[in-house]
Amino acid sequence: MDTLLLVAIAIIVVALVFDFINGFHDAANSIATVVSTQVLTPRVAVLWAAFFNFIAAFGFETHVAKTIGKDVIAIGSLPPGAALAVVVAGLVGAIVWNLITWYFGLPSSSSHALVGGLVGAAVAQASGFELVHWHGIETIAIFIVVAPTLGLVLGAALMILLAWTFRRWPPLRIDRWFRVGQLFSAAFYSLGHGLNDAQKTMGVIFMVLVATSHLSEEAAKTGHIPFWVVLICHAAMGLGTAMGGWRIVKTMGMRITKLKPVGGFAAETAGGITLALNSWMGIPVSTTHVITGAIAGVGFTRGTRAVRWGIAGTIVWAWVLTIPMSGVVAALVWYLLRLFVH
Repeated sequence: MDTLLLVAIAIIVVALVFDFINGFHDAANSIATVVSTQVLTPRVAVLWAAFFNFIAAFGFETHVAKTIGKDVIAIGSLPPGAALAVVVAGLVGAIVWNLITWYFGLPSSSSHALVGGLVGAAVAQASGFELVHWHGIETIAIFIVVAPTLGLVLGAALMILLAWTFRRWPPLRIDRWFRVGQLFSAAFYSLGHGLNDAQKTMGVIFMVLVATSHLSEEAAKTGHIPFWVVLICHAAMGLGTAMGGWRIVKTMGMRITKLKPVGGFAAETAGGITLALNSWMGIPVSTTHVITGAIAGVGFTRGTRAVRWGIAGTIVWAWVLTIPMSGVVAALVWYLLRLFVH
């Protein structure tokens, strides 16, 4: 087995570690609402979410993976060794930032950490921005704002619609119905979470396969993702989700606003719709941003004081810092790797 193939396998393993940590870090996105409303226990909730993270591998297009693999950096213009160094530095930058924000209980974006890491490593490699696809970066940056805003608007609109529709129902009956409804909305959101987030790691593995010429010319040009890549990425994310991320569950499900089952249903459904739309368009968005916006939108229908905007502000700062900080870490890692890559 040649050295380049061994290095490629090692990087794919690192990518799957990132995928696992992504699932671990973002478990709260899938289960925070259903746990905070006490519809499911945390243990059952993570297994429920992990299952739907995994089955998103079947029957869906890989538009987001193509965006990450082809529209963030020009990996194909680099020689194999340099390309692999950029990919591994980008992954390490994203992983380090994810772990830092996990430690402090901040629900930052694994997606934007990955994008920031890849861009930071590419800039270090080229000593400039010529490897960066600005159109792709601009689209991702725009949806840093659009995705949570859409989640907020849909969450608020759905909550208002449900409140009006069931206005004559007694509270206990509403609570009982939406406890069952949350099982479906949590599943829907987890499906969207797996669909969008697991594909980001697929895009990274696609880069590795292109750099080492382990894809056909046609597959490299069209962005075709082999099914074995789809399967292992969803499996890694599902396993990470099953391990849970309890520090962030508290922030997401209990500190932004107080939820009842009907509110949890509205937030999860709004988040699921947002993720499905963005995945269909091939836009890698932050599942954290989306569910935070949806939860805030549900809380907003009870008045501005129902949302703890100070907590939301702290989360926003984590979002703002994610791309540049993961990029800085990735650039530092690249400078270390260049001692071994010629």
